[in-house]
Amino acid sequence: MSKTYFASDFHLGTPNYSESLKREKKIVQWLNQIEPDCDSLFLVGDVFDFWFEYKTTVPKYFNRLLGKLASMTDTGIPIYFFKGNHDMWTFNYLEKEIGLKIIDEEWIGTIQGKKCYIHHGDALWKGERSYKIIRKIFRSKLAIWLFGRLHPNTGIALAQFLSKKSRKKSHLNDQLDIPLEKEYQYQFAQDYVQTHDVDYFIFGHRHKPMKIPIEKKATLINLGDWISHFTFVTLEENDVKMHTFSD
Repeated sequence: MSKTYFASDFHLGTPNYSESLKREKKIVQWLNQIEPDCDSLFLVGDVFDFWFEYKTTVPKYFNRLLGKLASMTDTGIPIYFFKGNHDMWTFNYLEKEIGLKIIDEEWIGTIQGKKCYIHHGDALWKGERSYKIIRKIFRSKLAIWLFGRLHPNTGIALAQFLSKKSRKKSHLNDQLDIPLEKEYQYQFAQDYVQTHDVDYFIFGHRHKPMKIPIEKKATLINLGDWISHFTFVTLEENDVKMHTFSD
């Protein structure tokens, strides 16, 4: 039986070349394993720790992953690439050259008869006002144009510095024992089901594998990450199942 696969937060490029390469090879192993029964694949943000498409160049490395994704799309497997908060500056290269379907924000639709709301998971809830402002600035045409004027060596070094700071802050937050009712993704889902019919909310971003019931029979899924958890989710036989990959 064919399955729909979901994964997020590979953060390729961090913390260094050797560790990133080891993780990339593991991800490709996983893709090789799932390809035979993969009906579609959702990569729900932060695949790269940083990505920016200049007019004539893209960040080097990641060739094993990109090559594997291209070979999968060549066989007709649809792959959805969500812009995360670390790889939001994706334009047409991955779509044109690799064959990915780029998702700017949320994807709402039906998969195997289940209504799904899929989003990277950042800037969803009303409590994230300051972050939403920063995010809007980073995604603005002016910011993209200005960053594109920097030499790639300078621009990528600056982005890696900022990404490292952001990751440290996120890591600190992830260590806190946050009550479920204070989780932004949970708060968003609780609000959303009051006016919408959803079976599954599927998010990344928080790096915390979760499968939590929401009122009105919805379920909140957080995909975890491939830095410490190596988790992914399948939708098969009308049920979402969480798995841990081991090579």
